[in-house]
Amino acid sequence: MAEDKFPGWHGTTILAVRRGDEVVVAGDGQVSLGATVIKGTARKVRRLQVGGHHVVAGFAGSTADAFTLLERLEKKLEAAPGQLARACVDLAKDWRMDKYLRNLEAMLIVTDGADLYVITGAGDVLEPEHDVAAIGSGGNYALAAARGLMTTDLGPEDIARRAMAIAADICVYTNGNLTVERISK
Repeated sequence: MAEDKFPGWHGTTILAVRRGDEVVVAGDGQVSLGATVIKGTARKVRRLQVGGHHVVAGFAGSTADAFTLLERLEKKLEAAPGQLARACVDLAKDWRMDKYLRNLEAMLIVTDGADLYVITGAGDVLEPEHDVAAIGSGGNYALAAARGLMTTDLGPEDIARRAMAIAADICVYTNGNLTVERISK
């Protein structure tokens, strides 16, 4: 199929909420091809354990590309145990500079419970403001909802679940089948 006629894959919303010593990463399960839902129960949030250190990662974009990036992140974490910021910066450098990696179409949210980052193929390693980060098709909806809910006394998981429900009500590429992982400092 010609690239301009290919309807494109859509259907990911990943949200991370930090409150106190806890970070929750939630991801919906929808994968769509054009106007068709291909799968409603995809698992786009993963827990990694490298050298005794735990990291939670959520991805948006091409699944194969995201898994390639997660494998690279694990290697970076093995080279710099317990140094998430360094591993993320090294991954972003490779992603931007490497001929093969620069064509990967995905974004990542990663956290070790202390730090929270969004990593992009443009070489960005962003630490979000307001303790909330979101990526994917419904990311802006989930981000807005979560930022509004941060003014309440809700815990991070409740904020994430409610914000994802709001995003699923608005974005046709987001559903309510959530994978939720929590991690503490």
